[in-house]
Amino acid sequence: MPRKKIFDRTFTMQTKITCLVLSLLLFVILSLTVVYSYIEFRQTEESTGQLALQVATTVSFMPSIREAFLDPNPAKTIQPIANKIKEEIGAEFVVVGNKDSIRYAHPNEQKLGKKMVGGDNDPALLNGEYYTSKAVGTLGPSLRGKAPIFNESGDIIGIVSVGFLLEDIKENVYDRILKTSRWSIALLLVGIIGSILLARNIRKDMLGLEPHEISFLFQERQAILESIHEGIIAIDQDGRITMINSSAKKLLRLSDRVLNRAITECIPGTRMMEVLDQGDSQLGQELNIHNMTLLVNRIPIHENNRVIGVVSSFRDKTEMENMLHTLSEVKKYSDELRAQTHEFTNRLHVISGLLQLNKIEEAIDLIQTEKQTYEIQNQVIFNQIQDSTFQAILLGKVSVASEKKIDFIISEESTLQEIPSHLSKSDLITVVGNIIDNAFDAVSTNSKTKEVQLFVTDIGEDIVVEISDNGSGINSQIRNLIFEKGFSTKNGDRGVGLAIVQDTIDQLNGFVEVKSEPETGTTFSVFIPKKRGDDV
Repeated sequence: MPRKKIFDRTFTMQTKITCLVLSLLLFVILSLTVVYSYIEFRQTEESTGQLALQVATTVSFMPSIREAFLDPNPAKTIQPIANKIKEEIGAEFVVVGNKDSIRYAHPNEQKLGKKMVGGDNDPALLNGEYYTSKAVGTLGPSLRGKAPIFNESGDIIGIVSVGFLLEDIKENVYDRILKTSRWSIALLLVGIIGSILLARNIRKDMLGLEPHEISFLFQERQAILESIHEGIIAIDQDGRITMINSSAKKLLRLSDRVLNRAITECIPGTRMMEVLDQGDSQLGQELNIHNMTLLVNRIPIHENNRVIGVVSSFRDKTEMENMLHTLSEVKKYSDELRAQTHEFTNRLHVISGLLQLNKIEEAIDLIQTEKQTYEIQNQVIFNQIQDSTFQAILLGKVSVASEKKIDFIISEESTLQEIPSHLSKSDLITVVGNIIDNAFDAVSTNSKTKEVQLFVTDIGEDIVVEISDNGSGINSQIRNLIFEKGFSTKNGDRGVGLAIVQDTIDQLNGFVEVKSEPETGTTFSVFIPKKRGDDV
């Protein structure tokens, strides 16, 4: 692995392409050269053999040659004719001999009268055959054409042998290959130049990056996309999905087989095609899909002043609102604890004043009264309720109730252990805090005694929280609307708290019941399973 990595980063893509093209060209050229050389040699040898045979046959039928065999000295007539023919056809030799293979013509006159060598005359002299053969003669290895000479009676009286040296044939073939090789070298140079230009063009299309750099960037991009909580989708200029991360699939409830499909088929009502056509960005747009409101950003991708695609990022607006609401609740509890501190500081100031006025008995009575009031509450909050988050909620609400002159009663029968780990603190704050605040609001306009009661228990399979108030109650005609987002019986930007409560309880697989009597009060009963739906 390390060696491969070193190779990839040492040799550039241009070097690799050039080497590859050069290797392929060399392989093809060498292969073609070998094949061409073999075919050329065979064809040249065959055509030379045919030429030798044709010339030998022609010479054997010449009347002057036949008549010369009747002369006392045949060589005197035949030798000049044979030499002339040899010069005209470019043969190495034209040899004429009698039926005993005694030479009457030979390029070397000193060989005249001597017997022909090679041992390949029998088929012509004995059987009258016309043929080509390879043999080693006095001039070296040669390719020969053999033809018998017949007299007028049809008897074999001699033989004609026309030969070309094999070495000359090879040199002829090599000359042709050398001429062809010039074109091969020119083709090789063109291939090298073409490969360099091709590599530069590919590198330009890849923005000057090497393949290993592109691979790293792709892996890095995938890791980034999967780590982002927002959904991201990209389309090309044809409106087909080219990239989508897991968050987008989850939010839009899409399968894994959406790549290369048209965006309009997968996401109804999307405006990505509008951005693709117009080339203008769309930021902070809302998209309603699957009963969700998504906040969407759509950005066009430009190349050479034209739009070649669109990238869209989005996230659940409800989730953002829940997060902001949770932060608001946390801030509210911080303010409530601050108010509690302020209230106790005021009481300490009163006690300090009574002591300075030497009214010790009145100071002791005030201390005893406060002690009795908080002993009952603290007995329940700190001894019977073990969850620290729930304790903090109740302490904060006790202070708020004291400031608003509301009698906030925590049932002495309340018991609660540590809440399960899958129930987050923010969910608990959202559910309990909002319902208690609504109860406080419900009794705030009451002229009679303002009273809110809370009971909580985790005996059984559910955590049960029951909050009652003695307010004016909820009209039966609007009771089914109180959990809808935006609905409120109060003025101002309201109608969010109970909607978020309902969403949170649904996510926890719980439910809420509401009982209300006009001019009597309202009771909210919340049931939250202690185990998740997938727990066994």
